Amino acid sequence: MPLDVLILNESAEEYQNRLTRKFPEVRFHSAHTADEAKGLAAQAEVIIALAHRLPRELIQQARALKWVQALTTGTDALIGVLPSHILLTSTRGVHGPQMSELAFLHMLALNRNLMRMNKSQAEGKWDRHTQPLLEGKTIVIVGVGVLSEHLAARCKLFGMNVVGVSSGRKQATNFDEIHPRNALRAVAARADFLMLLVPYSKDTHHLINAEVLAAMKPTAFLINLARGGVVDEATLVAHLRAGKIAGAGLDVFSTQPLPPDSPFWHLPNTIVTPNVGGYSDKFVEQTLIVVEPNLRAYIEGRRKDLINLVPH
Repeated sequence: MPLDVLILNESAEEYQNRLTRKFPEVRFHSAHTADEAKGLAAQAEVIIALAHRLPRELIQQARALKWVQALTTGTDALIGVLPSHILLTSTRGVHGPQMSELAFLHMLALNRNLMRMNKSQAEGKWDRHTQPLLEGKTIVIVGVGVLSEHLAARCKLFGMNVVGVSSGRKQATNFDEIHPRNALRAVAARADFLMLLVPYSKDTHHLINAEVLAAMKPTAFLINLARGGVVDEATLVAHLRAGKIAGAGLDVFSTQPLPPDSPFWHLPNTIVTPNVGGYSDKFVEQTLIVVEPNLRAYIEGRRKDLINLVPH
C-alpha cells in the first residue's frame, strides 16, 4: 500500500507537485482548508500543515495518522491535542529571515512614526519631524530561541543593545545579556523595544501583564510576534490609550482573524499586521529544506533521523 500524505496549506498544490517529483511512490492529497481536508483525513498516515491551522476535529478524523510535519516553528497549538503516539516535527530554523524583517518593519515604523508620515502624505502636508535612530537603543527579546538569535544578529548590525529573557538559557550569540524570566519586569523597564518571541503555554499566558506594562518607559514600544495569549490585550489597550507606552506593533492576537470591532484597529500608536510573521515569498522552498529529508527518513524507517522532532 502506498503511503498517504495529506497536505493542508494555501500552497498545497505547489508542495504536492514538488514532493511528487521527489517521491513518486507516495500518494499525496492536497487541501486548502480544513473543510476541504475532511474527506481526505481518514486515510492519511502523514499530515503536512501549519500547526495552528490543524484543528482537533481533523486530527480525530485521521485514524491512520502516525506523523504530523508542522510547517511552523511553534507547535504549541498541537500540544495536548495530538495523541502522544503520533510523531510531531516542526520546521524550526527556517523562518528567521521573515520574522527578523517583520521585527524591523515594526521597529522602524514605530520609531520613526511612519503613521504620522502616512497621515501627512494623505493630507499633502510637508511635516518634517525628528527621526530617532535604532543605533544605541535597547531591545529586550522575550524568548531566546533560534528566531531570537537570528534577530539578535541583525540588531547588532544596527548598533543596538540586545538583552534576552529566557526561562532556560543563560547565554546566546549576539546577546549582550540574558536574564531569567522572573526578572522580566526589571528588564522591561530598560527596554526601548520589548520584543515577544516566546512560545505560548500555560506558563507564558498573559506573561505581559499590568505589572510588566507599567514598568515600561513611556517612550518604549511593545512588539508581539509570538502568540496573542502571551499579552493581556485589554490591559495593553488601556496603556496605549493612556499613552503609558509609546506604541505597539502586533502581528498576533488572541482571536484571529482580528475582529472588525477590535480597538487595536483604531489606535493611532499601533501597527496591526495580519499574522504574517512566518510568511515569505519563498515559504515553500524554505520549509521543504526540512520536509523533504524528514519524509525520506520516515519512508525508510529512520525515525531517529527526523529533524526537529518535538516531544509531546
